[in-house]
Amino acid sequence: MSPKLRKGREARFIYGWFALWRRWGGLLFGYDTAVISGAIGFLQKRFELDPKWTGWAASSALLGCVIGVAFAGVLSDRLGRKKTLIIAAILFLVSGIGTALPRNLAEFVIFRIIGGIGVGAASITSPMYSRDISRSSSRADGFG
Repeated sequence: MSPKLRKGREARFIYGWFALWRRWGGLLFGYDTAVISGAIGFLQKRFELDPKWTGWAASSALLGCVIGVAFAGVLSDRLGRKKTLIIAAILFLVSGIGTALPRNLAEFVIFRIIGGIGVGAASITSPMYSRDISRSSSRADGFG
């Protein structure tokens, strides 16, 4: 196999990998919505929630998303995109553990907000990170 052909295949593989990575940030919103929809019935029973508190438990992550999006740009400019994504991943981990083991509704909501901050930060930072690491010739086409 010629070096040029091998390099072209490797470039396409890497290009495709980064395109998938970029879309990961957008997937988090849909995933979060699907997970909470399936958990609403259990939350209502566990914490004896009326409709108002059920709505707050389900939507509290959106408050975190707003906070995450608001601060992710500044954070990624100061620390870098990769470190911001690592922080978002740590927030996902903390949120996952915290929402799995809450003792009361307040703890559940706090951990949902923490997860929302991670989702918001990742959703704005992951496209910027994939753009930063893509080839300069493919940056204008919206896929790199």
